[in-house]
Amino acid sequence: MQKRFLIALGLLLTYSSFAQKPAAASKESVALSKLYIIPDKRYIMRGDGKPFFWLGDTAWELFHRLTREEADLYLKNRAAKGFTIIQAVILAEHDGLTKPNAYGALPLKNNDPAQPNEAYFQHVDWVINRAAELGLVVGLLPTWGDKFNKKWGQGPEIFNTANARTFGEYVGRRYRSKPVIWILGGDRNPEGEQRMATIRGMAEGIHKGDGGTKLMTYHPQGDSNSSGFFHSDKWLNINMFQSGHSAKDKKNYVLQRQNYSMFPPKPTLDGEPRYEDHPVAHKPAQGYFDDFDVRQAAWWAVLSGGCGHTYGDHNIWQFYDPDRNPPISSARTSWKRALDHPGAFQMGYVRRLYESHPWTRLMPDERLILNPNPDDGTHQVAAISEDDNFLMAYTPNGRPLTIDLSRLRAAPQLLAYWYNPRDGRSLRIGEFPNTGQQEFKPAIAGPTTDWVLVVDDAKAPWAGFGLKK
Repeated sequence: MQKRFLIALGLLLTYSSFAQKPAAASKESVALSKLYIIPDKRYIMRGDGKPFFWLGDTAWELFHRLTREEADLYLKNRAAKGFTIIQAVILAEHDGLTKPNAYGALPLKNNDPAQPNEAYFQHVDWVINRAAELGLVVGLLPTWGDKFNKKWGQGPEIFNTANARTFGEYVGRRYRSKPVIWILGGDRNPEGEQRMATIRGMAEGIHKGDGGTKLMTYHPQGDSNSSGFFHSDKWLNINMFQSGHSAKDKKNYVLQRQNYSMFPPKPTLDGEPRYEDHPVAHKPAQGYFDDFDVRQAAWWAVLSGGCGHTYGDHNIWQFYDPDRNPPISSARTSWKRALDHPGAFQMGYVRRLYESHPWTRLMPDERLILNPNPDDGTHQVAAISEDDNFLMAYTPNGRPLTIDLSRLRAAPQLLAYWYNPRDGRSLRIGEFPNTGQQEFKPAIAGPTTDWVLVVDDAKAPWAGFGLKK
């Protein structure tokens, strides 16, 4: 009895030490709390008029499993690596309704969405506020999908149209002033008219609560796409698909291109690709995805029209701790160690290159690639600016690229270089007059030796990112 009392007292003291009044909102957090989309554009803007590059990390169990000290450690690590958005769930997947958070609080009373538990939501508040202080947006899922469609998982199904609207209004009002993007769904498709109505009811409730001030998307199950269910719905501002974890070389660029070509135009991204250190097809005997797999998914997606990309580490989304939780789907690495897996660093290199250029002007266009381009794991993708003054192309295993440089009509003098997505360094190819097509061959090639070719207008202010002047 005394031991349990001391443990509870320690948790209470820890909770109290972090339960401080949040700092006044910075200009950065204010800008991030006012994200918006220019009509008919395929990217997100900040409240201060700067583009917002979605670089996400899946932290599904963040509110449910971590203490505030642990959440602080995680958020600081992700902010330092360049992530911009953290995807987390209020009503979590794994015992989210019946197992309390680190401070002994359940999210709901009697599993009733109309009876939220204030103590639980104070912890969610703290994490969202801390993320804001670090310049992070929270991609906030009101619930995991098993709470409205228990196709698998633990459930139970607790939502209907009416209480989904009530819960949505509650969370919408609570986080109205915070830097969040709402993500409905939670690894489930809304099968049947009743479930479609439930999702729409929750979207209506959120918009009533936040006054329609926040962006919203939908996270479907693997090999599925929000555009297949809700593209015409006005509440769906961003299309999200999940390419999932079923195979190496999963062609996520296919769904990305489909969404990019839809009308009306909406931003689109892969919200759950293959995770680093996840068993291929959930079968450890087939091996585990590594940093190449997550790089390939990221570059395929963004150069095929993504407004950004979401990374994931199999150990981190569940915050696997061998001393506290059994592994889910053969997780094998402590989450604190997994924080510094190589793929997490390399996602920051994607954002760095994009933000070094006017990236919102990029349009995917594989007609730039003139060499044979198999539709397999070596597939090359390319994009060119609307102003015809720079282009980028990705080659997964270092195969040469023959590029139609005549498309860069606004650039008579060109500067070309290789950007190494493994270490974020640039290697000069050279400066030359624009005379049409040209072959570019990396010095090093082979499986997993990927490169990004960048060709800039030599006179542009952004030309030669990372090169010594």
